[in-house]
Amino acid sequence: MNATGKDKMVLFGAGRIGRSFIGQLFSLGGFEVVFIDVEKSIIDELNSKQYYNVIIKAEREEVIHVENVRGIHTGNVGEIAREIAAASILAISVGSAGLDATIPLIAGGLIARYEAYGGKPLDIIIAENLRNAEDYVKKRLRENLPDWYPLDSLVGLVETSIGKMVPIMTRKDMEEDILRVFAEPYNTLILDKIAFKNPIPPVPGLAPKENMKAWVDRKLFIHNLGHVSAAYCGYHHYPELVYLHEVLEHDSVRAFTRAAMHQSAVILDALYPGVFTKEHFHDHIEDLISRFRNKALGDTVFRVGCDLRRKLGADDRLMAPFHAGIRLGLPVNKIAEAIWYGTLFRARDENGHIFKGDAEFIKMVRDRGLKETLKGICGLDESGYAILSREF
Repeated sequence: MNATGKDKMVLFGAGRIGRSFIGQLFSLGGFEVVFIDVEKSIIDELNSKQYYNVIIKAEREEVIHVENVRGIHTGNVGEIAREIAAASILAISVGSAGLDATIPLIAGGLIARYEAYGGKPLDIIIAENLRNAEDYVKKRLRENLPDWYPLDSLVGLVETSIGKMVPIMTRKDMEEDILRVFAEPYNTLILDKIAFKNPIPPVPGLAPKENMKAWVDRKLFIHNLGHVSAAYCGYHHYPELVYLHEVLEHDSVRAFTRAAMHQSAVILDALYPGVFTKEHFHDHIEDLISRFRNKALGDTVFRVGCDLRRKLGADDRLMAPFHAGIRLGLPVNKIAEAIWYGTLFRARDENGHIFKGDAEFIKMVRDRGLKETLKGICGLDESGYAILSREF
């Protein structure tokens, strides 16, 4: 507990998910939230105001006022270590690109905590959309901690499934208030029940699950797959439309998106038999399609579909279920169709610019051919490419 008697969360990452979701949940749950971030302007504003607002975008707009917050810049290594030493819980929401810089700071705090309190465990919520996140974070922590540190007994590495959609804000929105953040109403944090070393905090919105790998893959195989399937199919048939909700107004796009999600759900069910039911998949898919159609989010086809090198990656939202379906001998034709649409995706942002990585992908296709590009980026072997090309 801190000096005010409140439990304290140290949260690495004051970005959109950090502020709108993780920080908001724990602040409303009675925690002081200490944000650690590289953006000095955000840290300064947090310390000046000690509150921020989350704007819930739905038919009726709602404002969530988040208090009991402050910030520390990532350059203040000693101060970060002291905060971790005294924390009730820790969370990471920095994106995969920020993990390598974050882990050494956490390791320093764990050592300081051990020196101050001995065998006092700490749970770390890994709020990243990253498969096998626990394994990655544990490996990097071991590399940054001394051999004598009892990592397995003192640190709970809690994987999550981040299902909250947070749209990109305009420059005008951010200039008006750099702390304000937009989000959808969905506010459930699915996390690994059995990974905690301490009692699970009684915070409303936390949804502990026992078979966490299945829930992480549910996000990838159904939510993420459905999102890009709508964007890629929508762009292919209606390239003049800007927003995701616009393409999903078309029955053909909606039907294709639903079919791809159900096909991937069958594959997911085969990988994790007995975890989910057909009714669960049906309700989840219908709920997601409804959320994708939320006009108030203002989500664009460009934002949902861009970054082809990552989103068509071998272990990502389309290729992971595609590979698994082939391995299991299950139908993959709808997923293959979504992949094909993805290779043709050329959407541009509001300034008419194509995503930098997508320009590189397009150049690679032009220079090396589609087959070699997909083999290199998507992990396709000859048989996988044959199946894909047979469908299209």
